[in-house]
Amino acid sequence: MEAHDIGFWYRPGQWLFRHVSLSFAPGTITALLGVNGSGKTTFLRSLCGVIHPKEGHFVRSGVIGYVPQALYAEHAYSALDMVLLGRSRYLGRFGAPGHSDMERALACLDDVGLAGLAHARYDQLSGGQRQLVLLARALATDCVALVLDEPASALDLANAGLMLKLLSRLAAERGLTVLFTTHQPDHALSVADKALLFLGDGFHTFGPVQETLSEANLSKLYGVPVKRLAVTDHDRIFEAAIPLYRIDR
Repeated sequence: MEAHDIGFWYRPGQWLFRHVSLSFAPGTITALLGVNGSGKTTFLRSLCGVIHPKEGHFVRSGVIGYVPQALYAEHAYSALDMVLLGRSRYLGRFGAPGHSDMERALACLDDVGLAGLAHARYDQLSGGQRQLVLLARALATDCVALVLDEPASALDLANAGLMLKLLSRLAAERGLTVLFTTHQPDHALSVADKALLFLGDGFHTFGPVQETLSEANLSKLYGVPVKRLAVTDHDRIFEAAIPLYRIDR
């Protein structure tokens, strides 16, 4: 996937982002960070071709699997039915999923750890489980890239870690290109190779995650002082970003 001089606004002259030019290599993970309303979801949707940028263009090669936020459920389909929707691109207008499609959907549910919930109602699953079902649906398209909108937002600490490990495994073992949005710099520091920051007023910065998520850039991004902290455990280094809110009581 490549972006060439991409820009977007909803009101003329009020750019969410502009002059975004970058590429996403196979097997790499990129994290996109920005405050609410900075254009993160808009960028993902334009990358997937759902909406068109106001300027510039994307170059896409192969199928992109899009995983939206799963905050609400309006359908009484089973988890398996939801994943089978990802196979629709291989069916004719009036075609029905065959045995191979069913096997592929079940394998994708197993990939995300939900094989045991294949026949559970999607609208009765937890928010985190629904998020994983949508990830399985994206994998069922046999995509070469995964684009995820805040994939860990509905997950607790342990399950967020499992989601990040899953994305890391998919990139490393299957060579998938992964782009995800997040409000948690810690998530980017833990798995991403590169980071894209939307800084507001059309400005952005992009580069290796360790350089891009500097204390200066994070403080500018969120409008509060941010410090980076490194902790060593069993010879491994874990990094976190700590906001200094300075709340007085």
